[in-house]
Amino acid sequence: MNNKTTIDQSNMLMPMVVFAVLFFVFGFITWLNGSLIPFLKIVCNLNDFEALYVTFTFYIAYTVMAFPMAAILRRTGYRNGMVLGLMIMVVGALLFVPAAMAAEYFFFLGALFILGTGLTILQTAANPFIIYLGPRETAAKRIAVMGLINKVAGVVVPIVFSALVLSDVNDASEFAILVLSEAEVQELSERLIMPYIGMAVIFVVLIGLLYMVKIPTLGDELEKESDNDEKKSIFDFPHTVLGAVAIFSYLGVEVIAGDTINLYGSTLYMEEFSVLTAFTMSFMVVGYIIGVAAIPRVVNQSQALGISAFIGVMCIIGVVMSSIDDFYISEILWGWTGLVTLPNSIFFVAMMGLANAMVWPSVWPLALDGLGKFTAQGSALLIVGVAGGALIPLAFGRLTLMFGEMQLAYLICAPCYLYILFYAFKGHKIRQWK
Repeated sequence: MNNKTTIDQSNMLMPMVVFAVLFFVFGFITWLNGSLIPFLKIVCNLNDFEALYVTFTFYIAYTVMAFPMAAILRRTGYRNGMVLGLMIMVVGALLFVPAAMAAEYFFFLGALFILGTGLTILQTAANPFIIYLGPRETAAKRIAVMGLINKVAGVVVPIVFSALVLSDVNDASEFAILVLSEAEVQELSERLIMPYIGMAVIFVVLIGLLYMVKIPTLGDELEKESDNDEKKSIFDFPHTVLGAVAIFSYLGVEVIAGDTINLYGSTLYMEEFSVLTAFTMSFMVVGYIIGVAAIPRVVNQSQALGISAFIGVMCIIGVVMSSIDDFYISEILWGWTGLVTLPNSIFFVAMMGLANAMVWPSVWPLALDGLGKFTAQGSALLIVGVAGGALIPLAFGRLTLMFGEMQLAYLICAPCYLYILFYAFKGHKIRQWK
């Protein structure tokens, strides 16, 4: 049995460039949600819990569509599947135009669901491809490189969104929303039209690139990778099923760290609330750089996962225990540069980005190891785990209402990090159900 299948790496430069652009697009679309949440809170007059339906709708699309998209992928092949995903995203982006004109929350959520559906097939195809570009022991490093590109987009998007759409909006509090006139709300909503038309154009350009560049065949390689005749379904692989739960936990904390920090800042009346996601993404970029340098030279993939989970637990303690009035941590670290400083509690929310950086790159190769012909199903199951990005932030929003404040709601992330810690040291080694 051969578990070391890789794609012929000759002439891989252009395909890698295309995949790098795709991962940038993944990040741009995904982390735009962090800016959309406070924006739609204003436009659609929402409370904090209602605003978090942005993340629920976007990520639940992954859960609903993952296995149907995997079936389509097996029929179309990886390149044609990615083209189809981009076509779906063109439709989703263009649907933001009537949504913005109507300023109706339901329309925005529908467009987000379609964007998430397109991203589902792209993610299902792209992640296994990156794993098989080289040896398994360095797979996390390759995914980390793509993740680094993904998170650079996360740094850029809130700044771009703020400049194009929120340039004169410094307050998303309930009082500020109430004093806006209907005409002002409509004008604000329609600012989304041109950016999303621009995105649709970019997706069309990417479709052209995928047709122009020769993408290596992956499907036939996977069919030959290993002899799993005794296995009847993907659920016969415990390390993969447990990996999907790890992805579920991870997506919850990743989305909370990236998409609620702006909302948290707005509840503390920070004028710069609309760009706070950039801090979480910046810490993720730092984490990816460390991961690329350290794996496998200093730590292996499971060790990197365990260290990440431990840092995450420490961050949650910091978020809950730290002051919302003191700024001394960020003042010491970067206040001298003139950059925006953060209340200590928000600083630790941003630091969750560092903890989260290497979780996705480490879980994927551990969970897909040895699946052979079941790799497409395994990839789809991991994508189903993205539902954590839909459900856990929604539970976070409910806890915010229960506690009457956002700070304590971050406790929901602690059990997520503890499960990831279990998967790092035990879960990924389980190969038989007892």
